[in-house]
Amino acid sequence: MQPKPGWRQRGYWLFATQAGSWIFSRTLHILDKIIFKFSNGRQTAISVVAGLPSIMLTSTGAKSGEQRTTPLVGIPDGEGYIVIASNFGKKNHPGWYYNILANPKVTVTLNGQAKSCTARQVTGEEKRQCWDKAVKIYPGYNSYKQRARREIAVFVLEPKK
Repeated sequence: MQPKPGWRQRGYWLFATQAGSWIFSRTLHILDKIIFKFSNGRQTAISVVAGLPSIMLTSTGAKSGEQRTTPLVGIPDGEGYIVIASNFGKKNHPGWYYNILANPKVTVTLNGQAKSCTARQVTGEEKRQCWDKAVKIYPGYNSYKQRARREIAVFVLEPKK
């Protein structure tokens, strides 16, 4: 799935800039949840503004044990999804990263449909292949990688069978 052309491409370009990342990392999750609610689970701000494939990832808090729902770019991969723990290129991992390391059983919601998945961190050649797929959808990940100065984790969310 390629991003939609035109103004949406400018949207995902803006997400990748340092200023855009700073602004969106502090506000996008709020907009995502509002749009997700009013679209009956079919859209997020990421999908509306930038035309990127998005999912809602529900994980169990590593410390709290509470359910946490996070909007993410979800790259389709067979029956599952690839997610990148880029955190907008920040120096620290996103909260959901720690949650799925502690408890890899997650729920993915897409187009109003929820399904149980298992998160698996990928390494080596599989990670490189997943990264390449993700960058084809959203080239901004390369900017995040440069700014983060840390190893950005890549996960595959595999549906339970």
